[in-house]
Amino acid sequence: MAVQTVATDTDLSLGPAAALSCRECGERFPLGPVFACEACFGPLEIAYDLPGGDPEELRKRIEAGPDSIWRYASLLPVPADVADKPNLNPGFTRLVRADNLARELGVTGGLYVKDDSGNPTHSFKDRVVAIAVEAARAFGFTTLSCSSTGNLAGAVGAAAARAGLRSCVFIPHDLEQGKVVMAAVYGGDLVGIEGTYDDVNRFCSELIGDPIGEGWGFVNVNLRPYYAEGSKTLAYEICEQLGWRLPDQLVVPIASGSQLTKIDKGLRELIALGLVEDRPYKIFGAQAEGCSPVARAFKDGHDVVRPVKPDTIAKSLAIGNPADGPYVLDIARRSGGAVEDVNDGEIVDAIKLLARTEGVFAETAGGVTVGVTRKLIEAGVLDPTLTTVVLNTGDGLKTLDAVAPTTGPSAIIRPNLDSFREAGLA
Repeated sequence: MAVQTVATDTDLSLGPAAALSCRECGERFPLGPVFACEACFGPLEIAYDLPGGDPEELRKRIEAGPDSIWRYASLLPVPADVADKPNLNPGFTRLVRADNLARELGVTGGLYVKDDSGNPTHSFKDRVVAIAVEAARAFGFTTLSCSSTGNLAGAVGAAAARAGLRSCVFIPHDLEQGKVVMAAVYGGDLVGIEGTYDDVNRFCSELIGDPIGEGWGFVNVNLRPYYAEGSKTLAYEICEQLGWRLPDQLVVPIASGSQLTKIDKGLRELIALGLVEDRPYKIFGAQAEGCSPVARAFKDGHDVVRPVKPDTIAKSLAIGNPADGPYVLDIARRSGGAVEDVNDGEIVDAIKLLARTEGVFAETAGGVTVGVTRKLIEAGVLDPTLTTVVLNTGDGLKTLDAVAPTTGPSAIIRPNLDSFREAGLA
């Protein structure tokens, strides 16, 4: 798979990143802007020389770091001085102890919501883009690009503006208006393409092999091995915020599946470094029924994910051919978890449930995870006596259309007390 590259500054270090390693055959390659194995065409990911020594000292260094993902810089493919560079400094978002929601769902072992709506562009995508920007700088790219279902487009636009890079991002033409505006406001080029996300992604794969794409860093194509590592920081933060311990159960939304696989990778790294006690944990994947190829494969006992055409209000998860689907299946089965889906009505109900119980307004992907959590508990698949973390990956203000038809004023009254009493609200 040919990829246009640019000259690399070999003096630029990417921290503990040692090589690119194929997830299928294990072949290793030098660090560079490539994403597919030359031997078997399998996907590449970062291999590390992680820090050794006393785990307690490493914990102290992390805790003394900035309140962003850069507190974990020694575990990421970024230069040591990354916190001093112009970037959006995402991460270290709140872990909400959701006792009210727990009572509603019958959870007694402790329920938490990892709320990534507090990131700079209000989604977890700021984490992955921050890592991709450092790789783009290292490889001399001048334009930052992506294919996106919405949140990533905004994150790339904002990060590129902050870093002084040009941005040109590609989206399906029918995204939610809030996400379109947020992607466009940063001044880069925003291109709508007629078709689904998978059509957009195919177009970007063509562009990257064309001379037009020379000098372009596509965060989820030729920079994907670096970009994907940003999701590990969710695992790091959750464990640190739990007092350096693993959660028993996690519920993670699935779009491409990369976030779930990298959270698992992050947990395994923390165990290997001695930063958390090695004990079992379960990972559950959550999809929208209108785009649930991984959930279907899991339920049918298949190892191969069959692509589908998305039809769901959860547009940020609407990837019909998820690249990491087979790896998600492996992790769910290995850990004793599962992959489940919920329909659009259940997504809206779950968004309102989380808002009503915890004051967290989630976008549709958060509705998917909360809805799936409820469904798994009711089915006896998720254990309510264990510590459970549910991910909310974005802000509900981005997906207002999903809840607007069933949400509004309790009453419209005249400006006097009698009218208020008549409305039955007194």
